[in-house]
Amino acid sequence: MAGVEFAKWHGTENDFVVLPDEDGELALTEALVRALCDRQRGLGADGVLRVVRTAKLADAPAGVEAAEWFMDYRNADGSIAEMCGNGVRVFARYLVDQGLAEAGEFAVGTRAGIRPVRTHADGTVTVDMGPVTVFGRSTATLGGREYPGVAVDVGNPHLVCPLDGGLDELDLSTAPGHDPAVFPRGVNVEFVRTLGPGALRMRVYERGVGETRSCGTGTVATAAAALHLTGRGTGEVTVDIPGGQVRVAVQAQRATLTGPAVEVARGVLAQSWWDSVRAS
Repeated sequence: MAGVEFAKWHGTENDFVVLPDEDGELALTEALVRALCDRQRGLGADGVLRVVRTAKLADAPAGVEAAEWFMDYRNADGSIAEMCGNGVRVFARYLVDQGLAEAGEFAVGTRAGIRPVRTHADGTVTVDMGPVTVFGRSTATLGGREYPGVAVDVGNPHLVCPLDGGLDELDLSTAPGHDPAVFPRGVNVEFVRTLGPGALRMRVYERGVGETRSCGTGTVATAAAALHLTGRGTGEVTVDIPGGQVRVAVQAQRATLTGPAVEVARGVLAQSWWDSVRAS
């Protein structure tokens, strides 16, 4: 049956539609991404990962030529995002499972630059997330209340708001407000509680998506912010999110993120469905 191949994966329940497109031939429009991610009329996902050879990507950013494969990541609303920590883990495991990369260490191209990865025998993946920068303070607004936070850059923008309590009671059905002067392209907002030494719990509202079960770059931003607030620039932290748990190690010039990547399904999208959405 003619159609478009896909796979469905998740990383700590942050779920993705994976589209193999080695030669960069798919015309992946915003409408197609929105339809794919729609949980009623499509497959349902927090985002789309297009698997394309870096050399075949027309708009590949400078500096990623050394990576054979590029993770072309789109948010559920169709917008292009710089980086996705859970997505990179899924992307790496997909390449290995499909025989497109050797297990162990290799590089993945992203719009935030090259991300070295290491796949492990237990199914987890460690991603070198690159430098993490705490660049100031700002405030999120939600339900008429202000939440002071720490601004963090992990290749994409984050605002980490520590809480003393009430994490479960937050209504994240709408996007928290933010200062556009600090975050002109929008921001991912994390609300965080400290569970104990080196242990955090987090909920996140991802720009262009909504509340998700997990956000890889968000867990790294949260770890960096928590360390910063205790006067430390480095350290190791476990972060509990609704979708599971990950480990973050923040070092002087880089951070790493380790967590699972799980295949859910693979199949073929009906060509008639694809064509009808593309024409709409």
